[in-house]
Amino acid sequence: MHKNFKTHLLLASSLLALTLSGLANAAGKTYTEDEFLTSFSGKSKKIVIEKLGTPVKKQLSVKPTNVSSIIGKNVDAEKGKKPVKVEMWYYKNNVKYDKKRTYKETELTLVNDRVMNIAFFNNR
Repeated sequence: MHKNFKTHLLLASSLLALTLSGLANAAGKTYTEDEFLTSFSGKSKKIVIEKLGTPVKKQLSVKPTNVSSIIGKNVDAEKGKKPVKVEMWYYKNNVKYDKKRTYKETELTLVNDRVMNIAFFNNR
């Protein structure tokens, strides 16, 4: 009985992992470069998640503590301004560059929750 339970638990966890990995590329849809750019340029974070699902990886841009000395500009004087939030979201194999092949990675740069830059990569 104990061995049978372990087998069922392993099977259930495997199915869950497969299901969750499919969410990263919602419904397995692939786009051409133009379709992707048209569908997501300038769009909100909410629309991206609805159409593509959760990204495979996220990175948040962080301002270094000594940024004023690095760029030679007093950024502390800009404290009264609205903060800018920059995130990079990564998706895998969802943009085609020919009939049979897809880019390995697509990077969306979001500035204040809107897509401002899109890049396609095969060399990462």
